[in-house]
Amino acid sequence: MKIAVVDYGMGNLRSVTKALEHVAGDLAEIILTANPAEVAAADKVVFPGQGAMPDCMKELTERGLKQAVLDAAYSRPFLGICVGAQLLFEHSEEGDTAGLGIFKGNVRRFPKMFDTHGQKLKVPHMGWNEMFKVHDHPLCAGISDAERFYFVHSYHFQPEEDITVLESAYPYRFAAAVARDNIFAIQCHPEKSHHAGLSLLKNFVNWNGNT
Repeated sequence: MKIAVVDYGMGNLRSVTKALEHVAGDLAEIILTANPAEVAAADKVVFPGQGAMPDCMKELTERGLKQAVLDAAYSRPFLGICVGAQLLFEHSEEGDTAGLGIFKGNVRRFPKMFDTHGQKLKVPHMGWNEMFKVHDHPLCAGISDAERFYFVHSYHFQPEEDITVLESAYPYRFAAAVARDNIFAIQCHPEKSHHAGLSLLKNFVNWNGNT
């Protein structure tokens, strides 16, 4: 089995690849690739992302990977991470950017917010935060409710359909992971989330794309 990590120059690519290699062992070959043909030939696809969404969409398009990502998202087990997850939605407020439109909904910036003591909360939302299960999913198997994952983001997605699997809070609840059919997309960085994140990636390696 081959799992392709899409390299369009805008992701935490080395950490994602190394984490997948660690959990996959002999179960899968992990390839980091910027070649659309290799993405098309892979059994599963991981779509990371880091940085500004307009830059990510620009690089994805200019490198000829946009259609390969779309085809993969509609045909085999597919994991979107951070901005890679945000790109699956219709639109982002960041740079007024059109996304891939796989999920209905928008990506919005955190507004000005305050904690219970009246202290202004920082944006980007950065650090360890709890994740709460909304719906069961195979990628969440063996992960406790309220487990902590690592986040770095100023924007978060707001689905317009019932696809939310995990929520987090900063300070209000927001969708932190969504899933439909063969696609799972998560806002945090599982590759930086120690045991819980590695468990999620291991579950992806073993996942057949069914929910």
